[in-house]
Amino acid sequence: MFRSFRYKNYRLFFAGQSVSLIGTWIQRLATPWLVYHLTNSPFLLGLAGFAGQIPTFLIAPFAGVMTDRWNKYYIMIATQVASMIQALLLALLYFGGNIQFWQIILLNICLGIINAFDVPARQSFVVEMIENKEDIGNAIALNSTMVNGARLLGPSVAGLLIAFTGEGICFLINGLSYIFVIASLLMMTVKPAGIIRKKDFHVIKEMKAGIEYAFGSLPIKSIIFLLALVSLMGMSYTVLMPVFAKEILHGGSHTFGFLMGSSGLGALTGALYLASRKSVVGLCKLIPVASGIFGVGLVTFSLSRFLPLSMALMILVGLGMMMQMASSNTILQTITDDDKRGRVMSFYTMAFMGTAPFGSIVAGSLAKVLGTPNTILFGGVVCIIGALIFASKLREIGSVIHPIYSKMGIMTNEEVN
Repeated sequence: MFRSFRYKNYRLFFAGQSVSLIGTWIQRLATPWLVYHLTNSPFLLGLAGFAGQIPTFLIAPFAGVMTDRWNKYYIMIATQVASMIQALLLALLYFGGNIQFWQIILLNICLGIINAFDVPARQSFVVEMIENKEDIGNAIALNSTMVNGARLLGPSVAGLLIAFTGEGICFLINGLSYIFVIASLLMMTVKPAGIIRKKDFHVIKEMKAGIEYAFGSLPIKSIIFLLALVSLMGMSYTVLMPVFAKEILHGGSHTFGFLMGSSGLGALTGALYLASRKSVVGLCKLIPVASGIFGVGLVTFSLSRFLPLSMALMILVGLGMMMQMASSNTILQTITDDDKRGRVMSFYTMAFMGTAPFGSIVAGSLAKVLGTPNTILFGGVVCIIGALIFASKLREIGSVIHPIYSKMGIMTNEEVN
């Protein structure tokens, strides 16, 4: 399960990110709670989420091209420093005593721009740290375990911090947590990998080539489209969670923390399962199953009015979400050509994070008309439909993926046939 730890750079990366991501999840919970506290508006809550993620959608294709051209290691250092500054500015404004909604929006936009470069670079860099390609799936799954271990701990800590100290300390802790990941990156031994220079390099042409490559491949295209649909219609539940915790379950910030922590527990369980798998073979079949689990979890959660049951259903939601996301990530990283990985992972970023802002706006608007529970229910139904459509194309997708696995030595010819 932990075989990727034999690579020094990956161990350093894992250690630094483990600390930093706890801070990240603390801020992710504190920001929407502060917005809802300031505005008491589900729509403005959705708008804040939109502002934080729309830059990722708009900039990701360009960022993917630059990720393939620039040194990913230096991109990561720059984005981590920028993220630290963003968090510390939030803390400074909060402790200044006059933080306003527009300031949160502006800083959320800045973070969205940073993430547009950080996510494809970080996802691609994980592969570069792993010398044996057979361990890529394990490294990505362990990465997901790390993210969701932080997701489990971070919201729970944030709920307590908000209740006893306020949101400002959450932003400060996140800002300081970046020191660990920056230090771990600086301690790595990275082979010189200069900028990939092409005399005829042109951003638009490279972007077009990346689009043609990704969407000319049935597996890549299908995985990205399903991920985009689930993110658009399903993942917006996180935006409405403060409303659900306060108005439907009649709780406070600790209730919000428990719900998000339960989702993190389910996601951690899914990531551990994926890390225990010996091969990427079979992950494609898991994608529609996981998407279906996620959708069913949302539908049943929307009907619950009992906190312990809601927490149990959030575990199911987190499990399905993580298994779909990590399985999709692993397959994309495995079957994509090295020189196009940054661009493909930028489309992955657009699908997973970039469509979320539109989901935030849709969720905030629908919640005003249908109510929060019915909005979450509708999103779950759409995810189930998307899973069924993907499942109907599994045979065609497998016929494209299996020869690639065979060529890489992941599957034998007998297994392919």
